[in-house]
Amino acid sequence: MTAAEGLRVTSSVVVPLGELSWRFSRSSGPGGQGVNTTDSRVELTFDVGMSTALTASQRERVLNRLGARVVGGSVTVVASEHRSQLRNRDAASARLAQLLREALVPPARARRATRPTLGSKRRRLDTKSQRGQVKRLRRPPAD
Repeated sequence: MTAAEGLRVTSSVVVPLGELSWRFSRSSGPGGQGVNTTDSRVELTFDVGMSTALTASQRERVLNRLGARVVGGSVTVVASEHRSQLRNRDAASARLAQLLREALVPPARARRATRPTLGSKRRRLDTKSQRGQVKRLRRPPAD
């Protein structure tokens, strides 16, 4: 991600930096002396509903796919696994880009129902009869 272009999601979708909202807070966990003074936890929020980077159909697809993650039309990603704010910013932006990339994938084509071929039916019945023959041979002899 470069400061000039914004957050690149796909080759055709680039979210301008003006549409991203950053929030910083203190992160929990280990961090030594700086843990109480450094705001290293990053929250990255993207308002999907008001975005100009997405077309109407893309916006609808993202909102449908991310259903529970969308609150008030916005998607929020949190990163606090690194000790530095810069690395958490990079992690949050990569996570948001991946989330949007997966949500923008077009739906798969519906499967067309096909009938089993005659050969596959014969093979299935042959294996069934062979299995039955094996089980008959395992029976004790009838006197």
